[in-house]
Amino acid sequence: MNYYNIQVALQEVPGEISICFSICGCQIRCKGCHSPFLWKEENGLELSKKIYTEILNNYKGFATCILFMGGEWHQKKIIEYLKYAQKEGYKTCLYSGEKRISKNLLQHLTWVKTGKWIAEKGGLENPKTNQQFIEVQTNNILNHLFLKNY
Repeated sequence: MNYYNIQVALQEVPGEISICFSICGCQIRCKGCHSPFLWKEENGLELSKKIYTEILNNYKGFATCILFMGGEWHQKKIIEYLKYAQKEGYKTCLYSGEKRISKNLLQHLTWVKTGKWIAEKGGLENPKTNQQFIEVQTNNILNHLFLKNY
């Protein structure tokens, strides 16, 4: 499983400081995608367990959430990494363009964003979006947290 970059993200998971791993190999290929470099699985570098654990250890006490931008197509590896994050006290989130996520994967997530990018509908900050930001345990849709003037 390759990652293209690792960033600290402040807006993708409201109220959390997230370590964001952008995973290569997305097959959805949304028209207007802001990250087409993530389409090729061979792009980026291998996200080894060593690199992953070092990053989580370095940000412990600062970051509160681990966020994967894609990667559900590497379900076994993602679940392994999510379990480790949870054991280390992190909350977890997956941003996916899929409509549905497997129950096996959902049980290791605090939040999930589903729905492909459709330019006319916009992202989570647009009330007309097709995307949903869901708190997994309650199944509550939390899109309102992304709207201005909320």
